[in-house]
Amino acid sequence: MSTTSTTTLSEMAELVQSVHLRHVAIIMDGNRRWAKKKHMPTLLGHKKGVDALRNLVRYSQDVGLEALTVYAFSTENWQRGTEEVGYLMKLFLEALAGELEAMHQNNVRIRFIGDLSAFPETLRNLMQTAHDKTANNTGIRFQIAANYGGRHEIVNSMRQLGQAIQAGEMQPDEITEAHVQALLYTQDLPDPDLLIRTGGEYRISNYLLWQCAYAEFYVTETLWPDFTIEAFNAALQEFARRERRYGQ
Repeated sequence: MSTTSTTTLSEMAELVQSVHLRHVAIIMDGNRRWAKKKHMPTLLGHKKGVDALRNLVRYSQDVGLEALTVYAFSTENWQRGTEEVGYLMKLFLEALAGELEAMHQNNVRIRFIGDLSAFPETLRNLMQTAHDKTANNTGIRFQIAANYGGRHEIVNSMRQLGQAIQAGEMQPDEITEAHVQALLYTQDLPDPDLLIRTGGEYRISNYLLWQCAYAEFYVTETLWPDFTIEAFNAALQEFARRERRYGQ
């Protein structure tokens, strides 16, 4: 199937089903470079990035994906300038407040993953509201990784296992991959089949380290604000051409 604007929604839905594509993870990179390239303020790049994400969530639901997980804010992003971090917090609030009802009506189930304790109380409360309001929805599982780090997630799982061993609830040699999986933020989801990174960088950036062990990687030079539905279709079509061997 060629990647053209004439590819229909039904064709893409059929493709997703035929290759058993269930979960897509995305590193949304390039907002700042997009703004710099267009001689615009950095903050405007982040706003345009939110617009691109809004369209993609709706489309992902329409083509039948079970889950979509996006990297919105890493544990390292706190090192950015105070103005930029403050704007990102404000943008999170505005975007979530503005989109929550529409996503709920569209049967999307929203969850934030990461150490949310570091965020302002107003934002944490809205995140919890989004989770609670959509908890019984049966459509796509939309996960936003915020103040997320893959190493931190694994270390946190190890701590919980260590506490269980200390309490005499299990022995070290009884630990299996399933025990670790059950303690991850994504415990009730299939691992990502496809990891997309925009912006042309070839690194995983501490994102879903455990979960992406066998994910297919797709890197595009396209900066995130320019990542259209057609660009997303190209990634899905490339995935369909891959032969997945899971290390065998």
